[in-house]
Amino acid sequence: MNRVIPALIVTLSVALAGCGGDDELKAPESNPPIDSAPAETTPAETTPAETKPQKTAGGCEAVEAPAPREPEPQKKPSEPLDASKTWSLVVKTNCGDFTVGLDLEAGPKNSASLVALAEAGYFDDTVFHRIAPGFVIQGGDPSATGSGAPGYKVVDTPPSDARYTKGVVAMAKAPNEPPGAGGSQFYVVTAEDSNLPPEYAVVGKITEGLSVVEKIGKLGNASEQPTEPVVIETIKVTSS
Repeated sequence: MNRVIPALIVTLSVALAGCGGDDELKAPESNPPIDSAPAETTPAETTPAETKPQKTAGGCEAVEAPAPREPEPQKKPSEPLDASKTWSLVVKTNCGDFTVGLDLEAGPKNSASLVALAEAGYFDDTVFHRIAPGFVIQGGDPSATGSGAPGYKVVDTPPSDARYTKGVVAMAKAPNEPPGAGGSQFYVVTAEDSNLPPEYAVVGKITEGLSVVEKIGKLGNASEQPTEPVVIETIKVTSS
């Protein structure tokens, strides 16, 4: 099982699941002209009221967790992303949306990998399978076990002064993998400073929707298991 920190994840798991009328007044009908027969009327059609999505105790839209699936092997990207552009991942969840601004300098290979996987729909209908309150939220594993991977690894060795503070997005890895290794599993730091060692490839930071990440970060128990489903509906790639 992937772990963010060897010590915590041996006991915890870096195994990384968006958050609800008044009746419309009708204008009075004008009186018909004198000596003219009133127009024929037909019964008014009624439109059923729209059903508002039910909310969970955590403030998310109530949904069922998608069934885990065996990830199909994906093709490792062979080309880097265009560094002259700004790349982002828009993560749509049932608890709300947030945006990850990718850092092509810190994590060029892992950023290109995440973009390729997102464009292939690899993350669609997956969950945040690990939620460690006050630490991280982790997703990116279609198997929902914490051990799923796309069938390849890339490595972006982080600098010795890398810091994993609130809003930083990095790649999860197993303890026996080299620093900066990454497959598909990523995590978002929810601690002010996680004090993680510089072993995890930094791929970016939250540029929009940090409040959504913080909300999701509260939906875990002492065992770092989600207390309700937090579903990644889609991850869309944008560039400019």
